[in-house]
Amino acid sequence: MVASPRVASKDVAMRALAALGLLVCGTAHAQLVHKFDQPAEQYAKHWDAPDRDTWQKPKDVVKLLAIQPGMTVVDLGAGTGYFAPHLSRATGKDGKVLALDVEPQLVEHIEERARKSKLANVEARLVPYDDPKLEPKSVDRVLTVDTWHHIDKRAEYTRKLAAALKPGGFVAVVDYTLDSPEGPPKEHRMAPEQVVKELEAGGLEAEIVAEKLPRQYVVIGRAPPPVSP
Repeated sequence: MVASPRVASKDVAMRALAALGLLVCGTAHAQLVHKFDQPAEQYAKHWDAPDRDTWQKPKDVVKLLAIQPGMTVVDLGAGTGYFAPHLSRATGKDGKVLALDVEPQLVEHIEERARKSKLANVEARLVPYDDPKLEPKSVDRVLTVDTWHHIDKRAEYTRKLAAALKPGGFVAVVDYTLDSPEGPPKEHRMAPEQVVKELEAGGLEAEIVAEKLPRQYVVIGRAPPPVSP
């Protein structure tokens, strides 16, 4: 993968992969299938670059999640584990962070990162493209950053996430604005209104929330309250 040393975005790196013939793009708003045949450390140079904090604002993202100590939080599409330390601190020693990814070497990288950084409450899991493999009513929050546009059949996927939410839980989708200088090719970007429709099609009540991210938007989807008999 070839990218500027200043690049901190997974999707900028993917454009470089496309130039090398390692990225297969489907139809607009469909799954982006990509191959990672470089060592995980190569991707970490970009996805964990120090300057990413200036626009990703991880503390602001975690604040939006309103995490309480002891919660179980999912990092869906965790990559090299950029958010793992932030989520680990927020959930505390009695909480749990489930870092999910579809790439074995990235999962191994997160496991090693958690060991080195003593993030005892972080568990990395390998999952298939079409299923987060979460137990029913087992998680309080699902965070997915710069990943939603890679998921195929998103309404179906949302139903699986919705089933995994505990009462009061929610899914937070953070993704690139249409005019962001970072991100996937324009034809694969999604307006936040589209994400709202997809979350609602999967059974959640969704809304675009106010945030201070210069290159991304945030959509939150909550399970509807139970209907009184």
